[in-house]
Amino acid sequence: MRVQEFGQQNGNVVLLLHGGGLSWWNYREAAKILSAQYHVVLPVLDGHADSDAPFTSIEENADRLISYIDDRFGGQILAIGGLSLGGQIALEMLSQRKDICRYALLESALVKPMKLTAALIGPTFGASFGLIKQKWFAGLQAEYLGIPRELFDDYYRDTCKIGKADMIAFLKANSLYTIKPSLSETEAKVEIVAGSKEQKKIRNSAKLLHTAIPGSQMEILSGLRHGDLSINHPETYAQMLADWIGR
Repeated sequence: MRVQEFGQQNGNVVLLLHGGGLSWWNYREAAKILSAQYHVVLPVLDGHADSDAPFTSIEENADRLISYIDDRFGGQILAIGGLSLGGQIALEMLSQRKDICRYALLESALVKPMKLTAALIGPTFGASFGLIKQKWFAGLQAEYLGIPRELFDDYYRDTCKIGKADMIAFLKANSLYTIKPSLSETEAKVEIVAGSKEQKKIRNSAKLLHTAIPGSQMEILSGLRHGDLSINHPETYAQMLADWIGR
């Protein structure tokens, strides 16, 4: 498991899982802020740039992260956060191990399957994958995704390192993930957030999760698009997570 770590080596471990196609730098600025109080761990998800394993499934990636927590931190940490694909992996961790963490912050996690989208991913990327390595095309993608200019070099470098098979695999998994029945048994205090400018299926997914997780809280954040909170508003994200833990 390849990780970047911030803060002092203490028992207040916060694990943040980046979005699909991104990397640990998704949370770099938020981690710097949180590092004053917590030990922040930013893993590279399977199948992404410089990861040590191909992407096989959300379930397998969650299992590997749980094993990492078992080996490194004695089986439980303070908090887990995740964006999009990272949020789905966080959900799976909560489903596989009900006491894996005490707090969770889930951002823009899709749990309404899109079967047509999943079916089109393979043919679409088979025909256009070469464009990803073109800087002009990456610039258009970064603008669409809301990647700030100061993160573009990181985004372009690491996108170029993702293999076609891995990208197709994690995009399909992201499109098809569903809530596991065992999620309702989680002992974590869970906060669910999505942006008001996100696609309806993401906002509806937030509502489904709020219903599925007893005692959870949900907030639709005014004016924000997909990934805006953690990528473009790291100070707000860090404060939100610290406030959630503080409760």
